Amino acid sequence: MLINCVAYENGSRLADMAVEEISDYLAKPDCFVWVALRDATAQELDQMQEEFALHELAVEDARHGHQRPKIEEYGDSVFAVMHLLEEEEGEFNIGEVNVFVGQNYVLSVRNHSQQGFLGVRERCEREPHLLSHGSGFVLYALMDAVVDRYFPVMDRLESELEEIEEQIFAKGAARSNIKRLYDLKRKITFLKHAVAPMMEATGKLSGGRGPAICANSRDYFRDVHDHLARINASLENIRDTIGTAIQVNL
Repeated sequence: MLINCVAYENGSRLADMAVEEISDYLAKPDCFVWVALRDATAQELDQMQEEFALHELAVEDARHGHQRPKIEEYGDSVFAVMHLLEEEEGEFNIGEVNVFVGQNYVLSVRNHSQQGFLGVRERCEREPHLLSHGSGFVLYALMDAVVDRYFPVMDRLESELEEIEEQIFAKGAARSNIKRLYDLKRKITFLKHAVAPMMEATGKLSGGRGPAICANSRDYFRDVHDHLARINASLENIRDTIGTAIQVNL
C-alpha cells in the first residue's frame, strides 16, 4: 500500500505525485523523491523497480523479507534492512523496514509492523536546511527513528529483570523465576539480533569509506552508531545478570 509519494527541491516539499510521475521528477535537477510503502505487493515492488531502476538483488530481498539487519551497496545506491520490534501480550512481533537509497531518491518499504514513519517525514520537512542534504539524511532520519524505538523496549526488559531479582529469595518462587528468566533471555536475544548487525553497518556509514550518498551525513550516522553501541552494552549487562540470577535461583 502506498503511504506517501513526494518530491522535494532544495529541502522543501515540491509536490505530491502519482507513482507514474516518479521518473519524471527524478530527471529534474536539485530534486529528490521520497516514497513510503507498507506491506508492498510484488506488483508494487516491480513498479518501483522500474521507476527507480532498483537493483534486482535488493528488490528480491525486499520481496522475500526475513532478512538480517544489514546495509549493502549496489553501485551508487544503498539498500538497508532494519528490524522493528513490537511487544504484544508479552511476545515480540518482529517487523521489517527495507530502505532503498539513491542519489536523488529514498524508498522505504515497511512490512509486518504497525510502527509508521509519518512523524519522521514531518520532522524532516520542518528542517529544510537538513533535508536539503538529500537522501543520505533521510536514511539517517529513518534509522534514528528505528533505534530510538529500541530504548523503551530495553527499559521494559530491565524493569522486568529487576522484578524477578526481587523474587529470587522468595520461598516457593524458584520454578516461576526460572521460567521468567529464560523468557526474558529469549527477548534479549531478539533485541540483540536487531541491534548488533545494525551497529556494524552504521559503523561503515560513519567511516571514511562509506557510500558517497551518505558522506554529508556521517556525523549523524556516528550518533546512531553510538546509540546502538550503548544499547548493545546494556544488553550484554542484562544477559550477564540473567546468567547470574539463574545460578543464584538454582
